[in-house]
Amino acid sequence: MKRMIYSMAIPLSIAISANAQDTIPPDKLYGELFVDVQMNRIFPDGKTFVDCTAKRSPAEIAEEYAKIKKAPAADFSLKKFVEDNFDLPVAPSDNYKTDKNVDVQTHIKQLWQVLKRNPDNAVAGSTLLPLPNPYIVPGGRFREVYYWDSYFTMLGLEASGENAMIENLVNNFSWLLSQYGHVPNGNRTYYLSRSQPPFFSLMLDLLAKKSGDKVYAEYQRPLQSEYDYWMDKTAPTKHVVKMPNGDVLNRYYDQYETPRQESYREDVELGAKASEAVKKARYRSLRSAAESGWDFSTRWFADGKNISTIETTNFLPVDLNCLLYHLEITLSKSYKATGDLLRANLYTQIAEKRKIAINKYLYNSADGWYYDYNISGKALSNSMTIAGIAPFYFALAPKERIEKAAAIVEKKFLKPGGVVTTLKNSGQQWDAPNGWAPLEWMTIKGLEQYGKNDLAKEIAKRWIDLNIKVYKATGKMMEKYNVENIDAAAGGGEYPSQDGFGWTNGVLMQLMKEYP
Repeated sequence: MKRMIYSMAIPLSIAISANAQDTIPPDKLYGELFVDVQMNRIFPDGKTFVDCTAKRSPAEIAEEYAKIKKAPAADFSLKKFVEDNFDLPVAPSDNYKTDKNVDVQTHIKQLWQVLKRNPDNAVAGSTLLPLPNPYIVPGGRFREVYYWDSYFTMLGLEASGENAMIENLVNNFSWLLSQYGHVPNGNRTYYLSRSQPPFFSLMLDLLAKKSGDKVYAEYQRPLQSEYDYWMDKTAPTKHVVKMPNGDVLNRYYDQYETPRQESYREDVELGAKASEAVKKARYRSLRSAAESGWDFSTRWFADGKNISTIETTNFLPVDLNCLLYHLEITLSKSYKATGDLLRANLYTQIAEKRKIAINKYLYNSADGWYYDYNISGKALSNSMTIAGIAPFYFALAPKERIEKAAAIVEKKFLKPGGVVTTLKNSGQQWDAPNGWAPLEWMTIKGLEQYGKNDLAKEIAKRWIDLNIKVYKATGKMMEKYNVENIDAAAGGGEYPSQDGFGWTNGVLMQLMKEYP
């Protein structure tokens, strides 16, 4: 089949590694070929092409394509050119058949082996950043390790007695921190411009349960690297925002202002009619929403409705700042473990300042809920999301605030299948009617920490029941669930709902252990 060939500028892309040649993303490697493949939708999912492996030198392929483009033959097929020059990604789980007669816990334990990947070998022409230890992928189109997914996957590994894999994952993230100065969104070259919610310090808490507090001393260097990245000390990311009184809070901020390589066409089309300045800001906010893990949600939209108004970089997210509070506390533990009491006290003080700032700037005393702060409007966001439970999960909210918060969870967020992500049904996957395993976990644990055990148990029961119901009907564990209509599938977003699924497996296993 013939395809139109687009002529567009190559997006700016900078390799960020000591081994620069190995980290050049596909848009930079293939130039016009990349643009034409993505814009002509040679593959239904834009992630497919960026996960392909070149059969020969990328430079040779790009050079040959440039010659063909100057004088294309009448019967030239772009699809055939790609198939001739690239190996398409294969998901090992494609051949896995579920036995629905097996109970869900046995099924998940079997899935760990399906989702497991062995240590990588560097492969020329691949976008995969090779990892030195085995790891678990989420499943479906997600063929690499993902940062924040992995923490919730680890919860299930712990419940399954897979402690060696927990350590492998921690060591992989430690290695990524040593190589690149941060943990990328996933181990792909095109993810190097951003990270994801920084859960490394919580991963160490899991590891410490098995190996003891020496873990905090052993992983001090990667912990510090993680913190330095988010505080803009090692990369020009602009994650740090100073408030008028000098307080410091953080935001998500991707280093590029170009379309995402894995969703190139979608981003280009979204920016098509905008001015150059608006287009660049929009691209960066799309990328920064991907760094948040909430890609996409009305949480990041200026008008609360349309993705064309996305302004992720204008928000100081409540959950991100709680994660960084935990990172600061963990750094204090780490320095205390190595006898550096001066630095231990310093990070305790820094964490306390952040705690005060979170409770000052991100709390709405009128309704009793935590919100993101919009630095553009210098006010709290008007978008109520379940992320507002984060200060309770991290135990930094005053005890007296739990009553109003628990009432909001019960009256507004609790649905037949668990808690819903936001209160808006926009067609975006991180909005209603969807519920997601990591947010269910944080809500349940946040309520438990403040003595709201009955509500926590009810959410856990509803989520467990929904997961099992869908498993019995489909034989699959899903990426997300429709918690409002438990007879309907979840939807929304740029791609079909994926099965597998790492963090769902992890949270369900741990919840079934705690709420048998």
